[in-house]
Amino acid sequence: MNASSAIATPGVPRRYRFHVHVAVIFTALTMISGGLMSWHSHREISRLALSVSIEVFAQISRETVADLRRLNAPIETLVDLLAHEPLVRARSLDHRLASLPLLREALAQNARISALYAGYDNGDFFLIRPLRDVALRERFAAPPEARYLVQSVERAPGVEPLGVYLFFDGDLRPLRRDARVEYRFDPRTRGWYQSAAGKGQLSQTAPYVFFTTREVGTTFARAGADGTAVVGADLVLSELAHALASQRVSPSAELALFAEPGVVIAYREQGRAVREEGGEVRLARLDEIGAPVLANLLTHFNARELGTPLQLSSDGRDWVGLVAALPGNLAQPLYLAVAAPRDELLTDAQRILREQLLISIGLLAIVVPLVWLMARRVSKPLRWLAREAEAIRRFDFRTPVVVRSRVLEIDELAGSMGTLKTTIANFIDIGSALSGERDFDRLLAHLLYETLTISGARAGLIYLLQDDERTLRPAALRRADGPAKHADLADIQVGAQSPYPALVRALERRETVVAALDRADPMHRQFAAALEAGDDAATLVAVPLVNRQGHVVGLLCLVAGTAEEIGAERLALIQALCGPAALSIESHRLLQAQKDLFAALIEMLAGAIDAKSRYTGGHCQRVPELAQMLAHAACEARDGPFRDFDLDGEQWEAMHIAAWLHDCGKVTTPDYVVDKATKLETLYDRIHEIRMRIEVLKRDAHVECLRAIAGGGDAKALEGELRSRWAELDEEFRFVASCNQGAESLDPEAVARLHRIAQRTWWRTLDDRIGISWEEHDRKSRTPPEPLPVRETLLADKPEHRVERSIADIMPADNPWGFRVDVPVLKYNRGELYNLAVGRGTLTAEERFQINDHMAQTIIMLSRLPFPEHLRNVPEIAGGHHEKMDGTGYPRRLRREQLSVPARMMAIADIFEALTAVDRPYKRGKTLSESLAIMARMKQNAHIDPDLFDLFVRSGTYLDYARRFLRPEQIDEVDADALLRAG
Repeated sequence: MNASSAIATPGVPRRYRFHVHVAVIFTALTMISGGLMSWHSHREISRLALSVSIEVFAQISRETVADLRRLNAPIETLVDLLAHEPLVRARSLDHRLASLPLLREALAQNARISALYAGYDNGDFFLIRPLRDVALRERFAAPPEARYLVQSVERAPGVEPLGVYLFFDGDLRPLRRDARVEYRFDPRTRGWYQSAAGKGQLSQTAPYVFFTTREVGTTFARAGADGTAVVGADLVLSELAHALASQRVSPSAELALFAEPGVVIAYREQGRAVREEGGEVRLARLDEIGAPVLANLLTHFNARELGTPLQLSSDGRDWVGLVAALPGNLAQPLYLAVAAPRDELLTDAQRILREQLLISIGLLAIVVPLVWLMARRVSKPLRWLAREAEAIRRFDFRTPVVVRSRVLEIDELAGSMGTLKTTIANFIDIGSALSGERDFDRLLAHLLYETLTISGARAGLIYLLQDDERTLRPAALRRADGPAKHADLADIQVGAQSPYPALVRALERRETVVAALDRADPMHRQFAAALEAGDDAATLVAVPLVNRQGHVVGLLCLVAGTAEEIGAERLALIQALCGPAALSIESHRLLQAQKDLFAALIEMLAGAIDAKSRYTGGHCQRVPELAQMLAHAACEARDGPFRDFDLDGEQWEAMHIAAWLHDCGKVTTPDYVVDKATKLETLYDRIHEIRMRIEVLKRDAHVECLRAIAGGGDAKALEGELRSRWAELDEEFRFVASCNQGAESLDPEAVARLHRIAQRTWWRTLDDRIGISWEEHDRKSRTPPEPLPVRETLLADKPEHRVERSIADIMPADNPWGFRVDVPVLKYNRGELYNLAVGRGTLTAEERFQINDHMAQTIIMLSRLPFPEHLRNVPEIAGGHHEKMDGTGYPRRLRREQLSVPARMMAIADIFEALTAVDRPYKRGKTLSESLAIMARMKQNAHIDPDLFDLFVRSGTYLDYARRFLRPEQIDEVDADALLRAG
């Protein structure tokens, strides 16, 4: 109920409007009627449900009797038949075993029989028991394949009873015979024998616990025709317990079959019906099976209350119970105890009550709003206005105010609220547009357009204050009826002698200035041509744009015919609008400054990477140019795979940044690896060491020659031999030096010659473990020092040349960046033979990994930067230019479909720039035709994107790049058609 529904007057009880009275009375009557009907219906249904439950209890009693008879009838017939079989006349174990097939068939026909047996008047006993489960076989220590057990006791005068266990399989093949001296069972002492002996009719024992199987059952027995034997069958009553469990009238109902005085015969959990105390087993009583409600029923066990429904309380619940005597001729009187929770018996009644209540509530929910709506028609316009006020409070301005009323005051209120709603909506829309516009020029144009729309001015312009705080520069210009045709306004210098005093006053005082412009005013001449205002007099309104710090960032100038055209109300709205406009301008200028700073830092980093290498200078600057040229070609394509391709401003920014940072990981790559011009180069070229060693060998040969001549040798012959040895050494050095350059591939013969040359020896007389770094000393310490002088080979791969890779340098397979790289065991292998034997280029496998690792480092470095949402794909673009379209690239082995188009463009740009670069130490810059032919093969081998390569050739992007960055001699003829046909 809202506040307008109640009226309070001092001294008078609170009064409510008519529609409130009607709605409350109708609601109360409906609720009372519905409640009474539901209560009466629930009471009658509950009574009916209890009556039905009592009938169900009686039905269970009748079905239990039927189950008993169904269980007993086949056993009675079987025992009657066995009483006339030869088994009763057999006087030895062998003769009794002849009846096994008949007994097996009887057991197979009735799985409820626990055992069949015969007791003889001389004390002999013969029993067959089916071994139906593993537990029973284990109990009698039977063989695994045993399916039947025969227990036999034979007595003879003057001889100890002979007990025997015989085990048979399913086909009655004997498996084992166990003599059991301790087995002296005498059937004549058992109740079943005594009750049947000497009588010509069937007898049945009261239920009891079988000694052998611990199951509850009963025994049927009958004397044979000649009276010398009694046959019997043990019937297990477990099926009766199953029948009781299946007849539960509710989930928590309890049922038990018992005999006097409360001995349980069958229960849903039959295991509870048997108790063992002091080695003896017996049937449990009702108060021992863990069902308190049945024990409670037993207290009402008397002839007067048999068959009478009882209301009980047990375990905190109300129960309905019944004790009924089972009808019929049974071996002993049996009784059925049944109890069920009252709430479960009344579940349907409760459900119907809930449904009735829901229906009543539903009807109430439908009818009451209709009554309420009809009662409130008189106040409908006010309610609409209240909703409009609530919509304004929620900043919901989607619909205009259209409320009308015959009451003058309400109609005027509706008109004022409509104007208020429209004004606030326009103000918020302008603020949202300003804050959402990312292009600075469009922001200023939009601000000017909205201001002119609100103010009704003829024209307007925006000046921005420059960094010197003395210069106002025109940034946006517009007429009310469209864009201005001339935009050549000059900057305005602000100062004491400025010819624009109105603008100076607005800047210095931070207040809105309204000034008349006559024909002699310099400001009139300033604006007239650009705004096409002619020679008419006008009024200038200058509103300062003030940022958060209270500093003026610019001026919004409006030109109107007269001050009255704008008016005080519109001027107030314009001033309010200029606040968020100034903040938006400041934010855009700050954002642009940050972008410019970020771009400068990126270009500085790329320039530093290029500058640190004397060979690859310019690579990080040329690749962005080429990548963006290829991207422009894709955007301009009107057919083919890229006819729908386009990049917006944010995507261009992402590609620009990624292109400039594509090699930022090289800051982690050692300079000598990046710049390695020869195979032996590290921080210096070790070919000079080899040269010096050969110089030593030549000097040693010279010394040997002089010594031989001094010893009386033939000087001419020895000098000839010396020159020959020198020539050989010179040739070998030239070969080693050519291998060091890495310009051509080494074949196996060249590698073998290197190894032969390496076997030359020279004498080192100085300790090579002094004057070196501690790291190198540690590597040399892996081998013990040899006494000087030491014979060294000319070329060697020594242990100290092997630089181990630390654990920190090993990239785990489950790294978060998805790198899939084969990491060499060593970080560096500086072995001389190992390096000289590199097949192609100058880099070893370890150094090649170090070079390639700059890609992984690029991705790692960039993924750690907090890029905004539209730049989140910068790491992927920058780090994917060494991937191959077939998924064999580096470092993540991504396939073509896993790479974005800009990333694939970066790969082509990087490869083409590298092929044509003339500043690489290990190769000359290739011509256009050579470079494109190599890339065509890469296209065929699925190393680069075929569609992008075709676009690269077809659009002539390669030629545009060549004209800007390649030497004239590199620009040769290119067969574009052949390149496009490749692959």
